[in-house]
Amino acid sequence: MTVKPNHVTIKGIKDGLVFLLDDKCEFGTLLEELRYKLEHSHQNILTGPIIHVDVKLGKRIVSEDQKELILDILRQKGNLLIRSVEMPELEPAADPLETLTTMCGIVRSGQVLHHEGNLMFLGDVNPGGTIACTGDIFILGSLRGMAHAGVEGSEDAVIAASYLAPTQLRIAEVISRPPDEWENRETSMEFAFLRDGKMQIDKISNMLRIRPDFIAFKGV
Repeated sequence: MTVKPNHVTIKGIKDGLVFLLDDKCEFGTLLEELRYKLEHSHQNILTGPIIHVDVKLGKRIVSEDQKELILDILRQKGNLLIRSVEMPELEPAADPLETLTTMCGIVRSGQVLHHEGNLMFLGDVNPGGTIACTGDIFILGSLRGMAHAGVEGSEDAVIAASYLAPTQLRIAEVISRPPDEWENRETSMEFAFLRDGKMQIDKISNMLRIRPDFIAFKGV
């Protein structure tokens, strides 16, 4: 079988070898070529004394199991001593608590509170008052005015309040005005979200079903 030598490059450096592994090809193809090259090329080097090896994966991110598959192939050559494996670091997922801004007060009639990101508001939004956020809105108090979450188009945004009795709710471009949709319901500890492009209301205790990333807010 002929394997095109395009995905594995072996370079000699002052104190060892560098294996440059293509980060765009299929992982199985990469393993196949790595095995082939170790068996059919550089035999004068790969059968000599101990050689330190640095493996560079480019932009490819591999699991621990995939990493071990690569190393197992290299270890079959007894004179290769793996010194390092270089790949991009995974950026940690943003902690929702770190991206949540807390404000307190009262939003009175005629006032508009604009915020970039997610907002926890401790206080009441009176009729005629408005809160508008690019992210989610959490109100520990009464929402009797207007709330607009996902101002820049995020349909995953939610609006939650201790007492939810708004004059208008808006998520992204979807607008809902009570009491047409929600006149027969309880109003305490609820949140609004979009499902299939339509505004829905549910108990805050069910928020994790809609947004599993809110596990950090369970105690709020």
